[in-house]
Amino acid sequence: MRISQLFAPTLREVPAEAEIISHRLMLRAGMIRKATSGMYSYLPLAQKSLRKISDIVRDEMNRAGGQEVGLPIVQPAELWMESGRWYVYGDEMFRLRDRHQRDFCLGPTHEEIITTLVRGEVHSYRQLPLLLYQIQNKYRDERRPRFGLMRCREFIMKDLYSFDTDEAGMDISYKKMHEAYSRIFTRLGLDYRVVEADSGAIGGSSSHEFMVTAGSGEAAIVYCDSCGYAANVEKAETEPENLQSELSPMPLELVKTPGVKTAEDVAAYFEIAVSDVIKTLFYQTDQGVIAVLIRGDRNVNETKLQNLLGCLWLELAGDSSVKEATGCAVGSVGPIGLKEIRIIADAEIISLKRAVVGANKEDCHYRNAQPGRDFSWNTAGDVRNIESSDVCPRCGSEISFARGIEVGHIFKLGSKYSSVLNAAYLDEKGQEQTMVMGCYGIGVSRTLAAAVEQNNDENGIIWPIPIAPYHVTVVPVSWQDEQQRAIAEKLYQDLLAAGIEVLLDDRNERAGVKFKDADLIGLPYRLTIGKKAVLENLVEVKERRSGQVDFVAMDEIVGYIKSAVEPVAPDS
Repeated sequence: MRISQLFAPTLREVPAEAEIISHRLMLRAGMIRKATSGMYSYLPLAQKSLRKISDIVRDEMNRAGGQEVGLPIVQPAELWMESGRWYVYGDEMFRLRDRHQRDFCLGPTHEEIITTLVRGEVHSYRQLPLLLYQIQNKYRDERRPRFGLMRCREFIMKDLYSFDTDEAGMDISYKKMHEAYSRIFTRLGLDYRVVEADSGAIGGSSSHEFMVTAGSGEAAIVYCDSCGYAANVEKAETEPENLQSELSPMPLELVKTPGVKTAEDVAAYFEIAVSDVIKTLFYQTDQGVIAVLIRGDRNVNETKLQNLLGCLWLELAGDSSVKEATGCAVGSVGPIGLKEIRIIADAEIISLKRAVVGANKEDCHYRNAQPGRDFSWNTAGDVRNIESSDVCPRCGSEISFARGIEVGHIFKLGSKYSSVLNAAYLDEKGQEQTMVMGCYGIGVSRTLAAAVEQNNDENGIIWPIPIAPYHVTVVPVSWQDEQQRAIAEKLYQDLLAAGIEVLLDDRNERAGVKFKDADLIGLPYRLTIGKKAVLENLVEVKERRSGQVDFVAMDEIVGYIKSAVEPVAPDS
C-alpha cells in the first residue's frame, strides 16, 4: 500500500477527549474515529490488526474443536424472560421494539440464544460434547463509556459456548479453552497473566481472567511468584490476621467520645491501633439493609460481600437510612444491641478480644468489646480487600500487585442456563439429563487497545509483529530524487512479491515528517532509502522496538525482513 493512497489521517496534537495511551495513539495514528459516545469507526490500519487478531483467535478455536456459527445480534425478549435475566440484567441492556411492539434487545451476550439453539437440535449424548463460537459485535449501554476501545457500548467479541454431558466433560472443555487462550495471547505477542476471577453477572461455579499487564490497566491483580497463585483483587482470598492473640479479655466499658467519627479518630482518641477498631458499615441491598463488621484499617470488598449474601445488588446506605436503622448518626454506630438487621462479620474481626466499637449512642463508643461475647452476627466470611501486607493465601509467601487489562474470561457455567432453558439430552439409558455448559469470551477490539497500552513509547505505537497492520514501511528520504525513488519502488515490489506486508511512503514530504509518522504508526521495521542506498547499495533497517539500526545490502534485504517477520508455527 502506498501511503499517499492510505486512509490513515494522522494527528499531530493529542485529542482532548483521549484519557489513556491507547486512545491517544490510536486516534493520532489514524486508526479509529469516534462516531458517538462509546462507539468507534475502525479505519484501515485498525481493521487490518483486528483481522489478524481474529484470525489467530479463529485458528485456535478451530484447533481446539470449536465450530464457528453466526448468531443474531437482535434477540427476542422472550428468551431473556425465559432465563430470568430480562428484568435483572440492568440498564446496560439496549432494548428496542419492532413495528408490532414486540420487545427485543441488542445482544450484550449470547447464552440464551445459543442454549435455545442447541436444545432444539441436540437430543442425544452422541451429539455431545459441542463447542460453538462466533466473532461478532456486542452491545452494552455502559453508564460511562471511556478509555477509547477499553470500555465501549459497541465492541467486537469472540464468545464460545461448550455443551457437555456432565461436569467431568465440562472440565475437559474448560481445560481446552484455558490452553487455547494461553496459545492465543502468546501468539499475539502479549505479556499476560491468568488470574482467578469473580463470575459476575454471567454466573457459574468458577472463572479465570486473562489479563494483559499494563500500568494503565483498570483492574488490579495480585500474584505470588512462589506458587503461581494469581487473582483479580475482587476475587483474591485473604488469611485472617490475629493481632490480639496474646491479650486477655477485659470488661466492656462505655466511653464518651465527643466529635469522634472515623476509625482513625477513634484510634487516636483511645490511643490504640486502627486495627483494634471495628467499623460498622451499612448497605442497602435487594434483601434489605445489612450491617458489615470489618477491622478499622481494612476496606470492604463489595464483590465478595455480594457473593456471600447472594444478593442482586448492594450499595452503601445513606446517613438517613443508617439513622433510621440504629437511631444513631453515622460515626457512633456499632453491633452491640443492633436488632432486626442482618449482620455480616469479616472473618478477621472474630479473633479480636479488646476492640472498640460504636455504641449506637451519640458520641459514645464501647471499649474492650469482644466478638461472640458482647455481640453476635448472622454470617461470617472473607469480605475484605487483600492488601500489600497480606501473604499468599495458598503458600504464605510474599505477594505482589500489578495492573491489568482484562482481554479474556472463561467460565464454568454448569447448569445455570441449561436447567432454566431446558437444554437436555437422553443418556445411554434413555434417561433425560441436563447439559452442562461453559462460556469463553475474548474482547477482540479490547485486545487491540491492550496491545497498544503495553507496546508504546514517547514516539508512538510499537506493534508486536503478529498483529502489526503492516510489517515494514519503506521511506525514501527524498521522493523527488529519481534514484532514491527507483530503489524504493523496486524494494517495495520485491517485498510484496515475497508476501511481506509493506507500506511505501511516496509522499513529497520532509524526511522528518515521514520518520515521525513511521514511529507513530509503529510498524516493526523501517527501511530508509538515502544516500547509502544510492552510493553503496545499502539500506538502513531500523527496528521499531529496540531502535537498533543495521545497514543491509540491497540483494539481502528481502530475506532479512522475511526471516524477521515470519510467524513461528504454533505448538502442536
